[in-house]
Amino acid sequence: MKKQILALSCAITFLLSATACSGQPTSTQPVAEPVAAQVTNTTSVKAAQGTVPKYVFLFIGDGMSYPQIQLTNYYKSAVSNQSNAKTVSVDGENKTVLQSQNNLSMMDFEIAGSAQTYDSTSFAPDSASTATSIATGHKTWSGSINVSEDFKTEYETIAEKLKEQKDYKIGVISSVNITHATPAAFYAHQASRNSYYEIGLELIESNFDYFAGGEFNKRTTEDGTGDLHQLAQEAGYKVVTTQAEAEALKPEDGKVIVIEENLADGNAMPYNIDLQDGQWSLADYVEKGIEMLDNDNGFFMMVEGGKIDWACHANDAASTIQDTIALDNAVQKAVEFYNEHPDETLIIVTGDHETGGLTIGYAGTNYDTFLTNMDSQKISYAKFDEEYVSGYKDNKTSFDDVMTDITSLFGLQPPVAGGNDGSSQKDNADSHPESGDTGALVLTQYEYDQLKAAYDETMSRTGEEQEFSQAEYVLYGSYEPLTVTITHILNNKSGINFGSYAHTGLPVEVLVKGAGAEQFDGYYDNTEIFNKLASLTQVK
Repeated sequence: MKKQILALSCAITFLLSATACSGQPTSTQPVAEPVAAQVTNTTSVKAAQGTVPKYVFLFIGDGMSYPQIQLTNYYKSAVSNQSNAKTVSVDGENKTVLQSQNNLSMMDFEIAGSAQTYDSTSFAPDSASTATSIATGHKTWSGSINVSEDFKTEYETIAEKLKEQKDYKIGVISSVNITHATPAAFYAHQASRNSYYEIGLELIESNFDYFAGGEFNKRTTEDGTGDLHQLAQEAGYKVVTTQAEAEALKPEDGKVIVIEENLADGNAMPYNIDLQDGQWSLADYVEKGIEMLDNDNGFFMMVEGGKIDWACHANDAASTIQDTIALDNAVQKAVEFYNEHPDETLIIVTGDHETGGLTIGYAGTNYDTFLTNMDSQKISYAKFDEEYVSGYKDNKTSFDDVMTDITSLFGLQPPVAGGNDGSSQKDNADSHPESGDTGALVLTQYEYDQLKAAYDETMSRTGEEQEFSQAEYVLYGSYEPLTVTITHILNNKSGINFGSYAHTGLPVEVLVKGAGAEQFDGYYDNTEIFNKLASLTQVK
């Protein structure tokens, strides 16, 4: 009998696997949920030695998979090597030895698991569906939040369960809008992630204790009524919109919603690369969140590094690196809390999906990387668009003057007269030299011509374009041609490349530290993150 049951189980598993792998699903053929998600009771895990984590941190790097983490780590190693280079003598010539170590807090966690990310629509899913899987253990359509494929069932999230069943305090933090897909997946239930006003209402109804990040995507109804700030205050929330107010918050203030004072693109927090001295970063919001949520009963805090995704969509590697560092700095705040409560704290760092098809390596650099070139970029693509490109269009700024700004802000320099024709990388040592050498980022003629063509395209656009040709999209995506070409060239000169302006199907890391961490080892579906967490915290 046991053999028959085992054979039947294997057959079912095989059929489900074959269905999931037979091709990209369509709206008429949703992907079957993993067996683990369907029969949680038979696959549930138990906390080691009965430990139930009282304090749970869940960090989600939106768009962050292995390439984003590894690039950031290698960048930090390259910067360190630049000032602490190890050299060896080879045939009388000194050569620098490549070195790297774990430079990120998240990389030192004792458990490193992996999760696949497909949803009911695609093998290259979006944030709404993947965050739903992490928050509820269920698959759904791309674009949907915590609802079944027929939109008839609403799924309860891990945050809602911990609030209702365990009376944990709950915090939700994001570097983008607090009603964006990933944070919304912990308190909202909508067929469309774009139902921003309704998501805002659900945020208020959640009765969660600490929200922090960018502004509501849609603060009022179409006629300008129903201000969500006012409705939140009426529901007992203290809404603060300045950093000084945020700094002054105390636990006795009760439920709070903290809106970033220095809102940037999309009414989100600024990119880490654009932060001014004294401005709060993601780590500051986490530190304040710990202060506001800490209590003897327990808390759950979800923290999203949302602008990693935005930077990868735009193929801006320097901003990607800096926002990954910002997320890791926030993780370090949780590690410091863990050090005070090592037996009661669980920290999970994962991604929802990968964005941009990021690779370390580029066809034109002959296996070499020059990651310290990233230090030449002083501004995010978004801030450059806002503060510079719009002015170029208004003032019809000449390309020579634009090139001066490009050199100042991105380090790229015009070609040297009489050379550097870009005919081949081998014949053009100046094209990809070590950062810091003379002419490190001198453009080849080929690159200069690319940049000039992108400038011409930017200057010709009115902002009302609805569709682009295939050739235009491959070159620029939906981004400002001049800006994305600048970052493409800087990326490529550094040995970095992006293959997409959209999401990809790579698995994501699941890096875990603390009580019950060993349960997250292995390779599994992203729904298992919820299943394991629910079992460890003993919620139903």
